[in-house]
Amino acid sequence: MSWAMLSRAMAVPLILGLVCFLPALIAAQAGTGVRDTAYWLQLVLTCYSGARLATMILSTRRRLLQGVFWMFVYIAMGVAPFAQAVIGQTPTPMVGPRSDLVTAVALVLVGCAAFDLGALLASRRPLRGRTAARGGGAPATAHPVRLRLLVLLAFAASGYYVLKLGGPAVFFSSRQEISASVADSGVMSGESNVGSAFLKGFGTVPALLALLFYTRRLVTSRRARRSPSTVLVWFALLIVNLVVNNPVSNARYWFLTVLVSLLFTAFPAGAAMYRSVLAMGVIGALVLFPYADRFRYDDSGYRPVQSSSVFEPLATKDYDQTVMFANTISWVGTRGHTYGRQLAGSAFFFVPRSAWSGKPQDTGVRVGQWMGMNMTNLSAPLWTELWVDFGAPGMIGGFAVIGYAAARTDRRHARAVSRDGPGSGSVLAIAAPLIAGYTFILLRGPLLQAAGKLAIAALCLLLVTSFRDRSGRRSH
Repeated sequence: MSWAMLSRAMAVPLILGLVCFLPALIAAQAGTGVRDTAYWLQLVLTCYSGARLATMILSTRRRLLQGVFWMFVYIAMGVAPFAQAVIGQTPTPMVGPRSDLVTAVALVLVGCAAFDLGALLASRRPLRGRTAARGGGAPATAHPVRLRLLVLLAFAASGYYVLKLGGPAVFFSSRQEISASVADSGVMSGESNVGSAFLKGFGTVPALLALLFYTRRLVTSRRARRSPSTVLVWFALLIVNLVVNNPVSNARYWFLTVLVSLLFTAFPAGAAMYRSVLAMGVIGALVLFPYADRFRYDDSGYRPVQSSSVFEPLATKDYDQTVMFANTISWVGTRGHTYGRQLAGSAFFFVPRSAWSGKPQDTGVRVGQWMGMNMTNLSAPLWTELWVDFGAPGMIGGFAVIGYAAARTDRRHARAVSRDGPGSGSVLAIAAPLIAGYTFILLRGPLLQAAGKLAIAALCLLLVTSFRDRSGRRSH
């Protein structure tokens, strides 16, 4: 049976499941939630994002960035907050008036519509060829010598990271133990986390990127698969990643980045894996993700979830994005917008606080402190970050640009992994899956926490990138 016939058979149950059945099942749960304007807006958002996610899954083209965007929105900004609205509980308390929650949900809806508008505009603009045969620049490919330098950097940086924290064993204990080891390593000074961010970033990101490049070489090149040196390097990189990028010692969102980017790289053109990631991602986010913090604490600090419903963990754990948006609206109401200051802090994350005394804190941390929370590791979704600095106009414009860029990148990635693409060394064939996986972190926020690894990844990609046509001439 062809995929076209299969997709038609799946279309009706998939759309009904995401748009009708699951929201109806949540609405039928017992709870103390008030069915007011916020409730109905949340239901609309859940159905809207469910319909868009179904469109991504059923699409005949792989849309990595757009697909992951709608998967995140459906779960974190749709289903989970809707369960919270029904049950009447939230992971983080809401300190402001109910009207701020209504505003937050409405702004999320508007941001999603702006994202769709940007993607629509991108689809109407044809891609320009960037091949030497057409007179354009050559595509970005990994320079063989520089790729070897990246591999050496990955081994050296990850090795230093492991030794600095006391050996491989600590990476299979808990994230609490990792944090304690980082604190004992002496890379942190005062309130600045720049040193620990660089240690973790360089210890994990180059290893992941090197593994992705070598995975693509093995997948797309028969010659590489017959090369013992290439296979041995890939196995060595895999072992390094099993140590520094395993789910025990890393945040769940980072491990999702590792898993999604590796799957999209290992299966570059097949539609089955793309659709499986989106479809199974929904199930995993609902059933597994709230329980996946088992390794955040050691045995003495771990508290298992006690719930009578599969939806109760969605209301009491992790998914605090919508309620934190509402709290941020309340916070801004007391002090005004920051007009780019928060984003500037994220852009210049590498500047230590000793050199920049007024450096902004994470948006989630600032709002959490204002709320009087003891635990301030709170989310600040991208909607919040844009709204804090620039208000509704900036948020709408920002999401339109993001939607446009995501759609263009998806189309360029589809061409990069095609038979007419630049081959096993394509940088975009690696960058797009990595960005797709990292989208979870960027959308969840805060941006200040997300900026470090993103910048290190950009530096590594710049290190290996070369613009040469197939004859070896550099393009101009």
